[in-house]
Amino acid sequence: MEAPIHPRSIVILDFGGQYAHLIARRVRQCGAYSEILPPETSADRLKDAAGIILSGGPQSVYDAGSPKADPKILELGIPVLGLCYGLHWMTQALGGQVKGGNVKEYGKTRIIIENGGGALLQDCGDSCTVWMSHGDEAARLPDGFTLIASSETCKHAAFSDEDRRLFALQFHPEVTHSEHGFDMLRRFVALCDAAPWAIENYTGYVGEQVKQEVSNRKVFMLVSGGVDSTVAFTLLNQVLGKDRVQGLLVDTGLMRKNEVALIKNAFDHLGIDNLHVVDESETFFEKLKGVYEPEQKRKIIGDTFLDVQKRVSEEMDLRVEDGWMLGQGTIYPDTIETGGTKHADKIKTHHNRVDAIQQMIEKGLVIEPLKELYKDEVRALGEELGLPHDLVWRHPFPGPGLGVRILCAEQSSPLSWEQAVPNGAQLTDFIQSGVILPVKSVGVQGDGRTYRHAVAYFTDDLRQIHDVHVLATMVPNAVPTLNRVLLCIDPDKKPKKFTFTPGYLTRARADLLREADAIVDDEMRRAELYKEIWQFPVVLLPVGVQDGGQSIVLRPITSIDAMSADAKLLPDDVLRTINDRILAEVPGIDAVFLDLTNKPPGTIEWE
Repeated sequence: MEAPIHPRSIVILDFGGQYAHLIARRVRQCGAYSEILPPETSADRLKDAAGIILSGGPQSVYDAGSPKADPKILELGIPVLGLCYGLHWMTQALGGQVKGGNVKEYGKTRIIIENGGGALLQDCGDSCTVWMSHGDEAARLPDGFTLIASSETCKHAAFSDEDRRLFALQFHPEVTHSEHGFDMLRRFVALCDAAPWAIENYTGYVGEQVKQEVSNRKVFMLVSGGVDSTVAFTLLNQVLGKDRVQGLLVDTGLMRKNEVALIKNAFDHLGIDNLHVVDESETFFEKLKGVYEPEQKRKIIGDTFLDVQKRVSEEMDLRVEDGWMLGQGTIYPDTIETGGTKHADKIKTHHNRVDAIQQMIEKGLVIEPLKELYKDEVRALGEELGLPHDLVWRHPFPGPGLGVRILCAEQSSPLSWEQAVPNGAQLTDFIQSGVILPVKSVGVQGDGRTYRHAVAYFTDDLRQIHDVHVLATMVPNAVPTLNRVLLCIDPDKKPKKFTFTPGYLTRARADLLREADAIVDDEMRRAELYKEIWQFPVVLLPVGVQDGGQSIVLRPITSIDAMSADAKLLPDDVLRTINDRILAEVPGIDAVFLDLTNKPPGTIEWE
């Protein structure tokens, strides 16, 4: 028998969208109770809900086996809001037509408000910018619906049947990049008689959850030194006491320059002395020898973490049978990008979500106090715990470290414009003036994982000819074989084609990237730009403009929750300084690029 829902909650039916939990967070920010349930949840179980929101998802509604909701939920008389895939399901369920769009839309898109915008879009004026991520669209509206917004390439961008309190938005109002998106959700919540939601004491709330989950056991915490694991480790120390927590910091050889010493000093200043440090860099490099595939690298790094943890815990007599469990700083994006909900597409496997970890979770042997939180919530919790501001607001750093910022490839993957452009489609000479890289990177498009090429541009006039954000959105939308757009900081280096040098993860390559990363960090602080940037991955590519050369990609972004991100443009003089220093101080690097791609279509990390 199905458990009852929380009375008067706003229920998000999760079709596998990357933003399902973000929707729930936005509803909470509107002051209403929210919970997430599978799309198949029966209408009978949902009859006491205050409202229902249908999330996006990676599939097409006309695909065999695509997730469906109970169509009777549309007859309950409570407000229902369909977003992206949710719009498609609602359209199909009510007799409308859904088909593939002529142009896929990813990223910022301007919509024109029609018929006054109805109940949800009345704060938008005549038009506004929203965040799109879709390939399908509603070709014919169901009976009774009125068009309330359209875009240049999507006629039915939003529509509603206000008599039945049914609303549909093709875009994602929950993403911060959608202008007035929060206003739209706030107006929807206002239509619902929802139970109120507030957390007065974040530390106390999460702390009680930890006490219940750990019970009388102890925690062996894996610490990377990043914001998430630092906050989780500090929380566990405060909630359980140092005698029930033991931290382990593993030097993988994939840390940033002087990272281990900085982490140890930071915890010493906090009075946290239950942290054990081990140097296992040779173990990791040996395990990663000859490995090129991104998912395999992540799996090996995650499994090796566990092997080291198991060995060290046994050496320290910290055994499961003696009441010890594993602690991790996992946050929600780690879970959802690994396909952690029923219908979610796997974007990439995080090191804290490999099979061995999943098996331990199923056995109740893992505590992840931050697993339902996003980065901004983790930072708020860190401040509440009394952590130093500079430590809490440090740029995020992935658990696998430089391992996912060093692209590895055994063979070149060349792609010409003739091969890249589908069905002989005509693109402007300007677009085709770019040079396509002979390696691929991970992207996220339409809530699904892509593994595609990047294109680099070399013109000094790029910013004057075309707004770079528009170009970085337009190219992946128009050319389905591409998911990133780069700008070379030194346009004189433009090659006819890139050279390729096979390479896997080695200490030498890690040292190259460490030095380049340190230069970037130094220049960001010198230019007082560090606080303006949410995260700044620096990436090493096995391609260059000369034989044997490699390249560095700068990936500064702004974000709040990591589920979407804007590429950050840096001042020309700062870019030039970084370019000149890297080329002069890091041997073997012969080109530096700026990644202009938003998320979507490109993930924040390249792998």
